[in-house]
Amino acid sequence: MTDQDGRGVLAGVRELLPVLRERAQETEDARRIPDESIKSLQETGFFKLLQPKTFGGYEADPVTFYTAVKLLASACGSTGWVASILGVHPWHLGLFEPQAQQDVWGEDVDVRISSSYAPMGKATVVDGGYRLTGRWSFSSGCDHATWVFLGAPAFDAEGRPVDFCTYLLPISDYRIEDVWDTVGLSGTGSNDIIVEDAFVPAHRALSFQATSKCRTPGQRINPGPLFKLPYGSVHPSTITAPIIGMAQGAYEAHVEHQRNRVRAAYMGEQSKEDPFAKVRVAEAASEIDAAWLQLTRNIDELYQLACRGEKLPFATRLRVRRDQVRGTERAIAAVDRLFENSGGRALKRGTPIQRFWRDAHAGRVHAANDPERAYIMYGNGEFGVPVENAIV
Repeated sequence: MTDQDGRGVLAGVRELLPVLRERAQETEDARRIPDESIKSLQETGFFKLLQPKTFGGYEADPVTFYTAVKLLASACGSTGWVASILGVHPWHLGLFEPQAQQDVWGEDVDVRISSSYAPMGKATVVDGGYRLTGRWSFSSGCDHATWVFLGAPAFDAEGRPVDFCTYLLPISDYRIEDVWDTVGLSGTGSNDIIVEDAFVPAHRALSFQATSKCRTPGQRINPGPLFKLPYGSVHPSTITAPIIGMAQGAYEAHVEHQRNRVRAAYMGEQSKEDPFAKVRVAEAASEIDAAWLQLTRNIDELYQLACRGEKLPFATRLRVRRDQVRGTERAIAAVDRLFENSGGRALKRGTPIQRFWRDAHAGRVHAANDPERAYIMYGNGEFGVPVENAIV
C-alpha cells in the first residue's frame, strides 16, 4: 500500500462520519449495523487495509488501520467496534495456510469473517482435520460475514488436550442465533454461533502456538512485515482502539453540549464559564491523548522492527499489552469524567454522551481488557519470572 492509498481510505472514512453519527440511534435500535453502513465502509477500502496484497488487500501499516477505527468509533461506537473486529480478520486469515486463504478469497476478495475466540466449544482430532462442536457467544458483526473464526481446545481420540486452535468455518457449517439485547454496544449484533459436529480440514485450523511464536504458515505467501506481528499485540489493540474512539466521540459531544449549556442550579451560569468544567475537560483530553499516543507508539515500534527484519523483543510485546489495557482504563476514566459533568439532560435517550458512556463500558468487559492479567505478565517479565500466556 502506498501512503496515498492510506490517506485515501482515511479521507473516505472521514466523509462517512456525519452519516454514521446520524445513524447511531438507528443502529442501536436495530441491534445491528445497517447494511448501508457496511457497504459504505467497503467502498472506502477500509476492509482491505489489513488484507494481504496476495488477495487484493493494501497490507497497510497497522497505525493507519487503528486510526480509521478510532475515527469510526468517534461517530458511532457500535459501528467502530464492528469495523475493528471485521477489519482485523483479513490480517488473521493471512496467517493461515495458503489453502485456507484461497478457500475464502479465491472467488471473492470482499468476503468478510466474524469471530468468537473464547474456548466455548470442543474439537476432536480426526483423520484430515477436526470435528468441532459448540456454542460461541459475542460474534460481533456476524450478520455481515459468511465465514467465522472460532476458538477451542483440541483433544485426541483418548480425550487428552493436544492444542488450542482457531478454526475457520464457512456459514454452511454454522448457524447464528439472535440473542443480542444489551445496554451497551447494542448495535453490534454480537450474536451466538452454533456448530454441530462440523468437519474442519486441517488447513483451516491455526494453532495459538504458531501465532505466539510469530511463525505461521501464511508467511509463505504473505512475507511482509504486517504478518510478522504478534497476535497478542494486534488483536487486543483492535479492542482498545474503538474504545479510545468512543472516548473521543464523548469528548466532542460533551464540549459541544457545554458550549450552550446553562446550569439552572447555579443561577443560570453558563457551563463554558465554569472553571471546574474546564479542568475536567482538560483532564479528559489528556487521558484520551495519552491512551492514543501509547497505543500507536507501541504498535508502530513493533511494525518498524518487523520492517527491518529485526527480532521483536518480548519486553516490547509485554509493554504493548500493558499500555493496551491501560489505554482502555484511561479512555473509560475520561468518558466517566465527562459524563458526570454533563448534567441531567445528557441522560436523555438518543443523546450521544450517554450512548458513548454505555458503549465504552460495554467494550471494557471484553477479556482483552482485563488489566490485572496484563500487568502481572508485565511484572513477571520485569522480574525475570517466566510468562506463560499466548496472548502477548
